[in-house]
Amino acid sequence: MGRADDAVRYRSRMKLSSDTRPDVNAILGYAAREVRLRTRTLDRSAIVTADRIVDWPVTSLAGVTPAALDAVLELVLLSTGGTQRFPEPDAFAHVQSRGVGFEVMEIGAACRTYNVLLGEDRRVALALLFDG
Repeated sequence: MGRADDAVRYRSRMKLSSDTRPDVNAILGYAAREVRLRTRTLDRSAIVTADRIVDWPVTSLAGVTPAALDAVLELVLLSTGGTQRFPEPDAFAHVQSRGVGFEVMEIGAACRTYNVLLGEDRRVALALLFDG
């Protein structure tokens, strides 16, 4: 893959975070089906927080269930890829019953919001859903 392909592949080539702490999982770039962090590139569903990256066995929007969301205790930003799609209402109700915020966004908005909240030292989790 050449340089021109890389420019198309990553929607963001600029640094998405002003955070310079090397010990946090800041997002450096994203595409519809992958997210680039400082230490690795994710192309499968995962949960990302400031200090951990956990594989998330959810492979479809239908898999975003209350039980699947129990893995996340912080404010949840659910990235549903290139388009914003919503899980079933019981997933929202479950997270909100625990007093946790829950937002659903397309991948670019989710990555940018995650980095802003991370820079504010807020407890935030980015739940990346990559279908398939």
